[in-house]
Amino acid sequence: MTTPQWLGQVVDAAAGEHGLVDSTGTNPVLERVSPDGATTRQAAVLVLFGGSEDADATARGGLPADADVLLTQRAATLRQHSGQVAFPGGATDPGDDSPVATALREAEEETGLDPTGVQPLATMPGIYVPPSQFDVVPVLAYWRAPSAVGVVDTAEAARVVRVPIRSLLDPDNRFQVRHPAGYQGPAFAVDGMLVWGFTGGILAGLLAVSGWETEWDTSDIRDLEASLAAVGGSV
Repeated sequence: MTTPQWLGQVVDAAAGEHGLVDSTGTNPVLERVSPDGATTRQAAVLVLFGGSEDADATARGGLPADADVLLTQRAATLRQHSGQVAFPGGATDPGDDSPVATALREAEEETGLDPTGVQPLATMPGIYVPPSQFDVVPVLAYWRAPSAVGVVDTAEAARVVRVPIRSLLDPDNRFQVRHPAGYQGPAFAVDGMLVWGFTGGILAGLLAVSGWETEWDTSDIRDLEASLAAVGGSV
């Protein structure tokens, strides 16, 4: 099976030797590597794009009007990363033979999706997540045969959402956030959620190389706590 044409630039860039590169100085997530000698844990996430296989010849980069990406919002009761928006995914299990296997297994467990309808397209180099010491491999995929998805365990997730790509691309929904601890990076306000941190960085990196992106105001830097409060969340 071939890659949908409208996803071609994203897959080519992500699958390159060095993965995505921050050329703007606004996306520190893409530059994260584990410190020398650090003990890391392996993990993977599923960056699952859905939408028509055929490109839209009238749209920038051929992006179909129904293109979307699957995201989850973690339960507010969790001890770590509560309420944060994330790609489906998690830690590698001993039985997983690859990052693709980890990402698909975790996505099935978290959202109920049928992995047989998912076409893996590329894996990115691992990205280090300092708070958890995970080395996370993003697995890009196309949802060739979408299945019903939803919250499987309310103790783990509050929402499972297919977010339209065009909502993420809307300049009115894009800005940077500054964390009280010093982190600053890209964010999206969509569907009553604030997408920032690791997930926001990966999405921003992919959109930057997609051919779909329109210019947005990178100088619009907002306080993270205020931005979360605006959507009913907290740091």
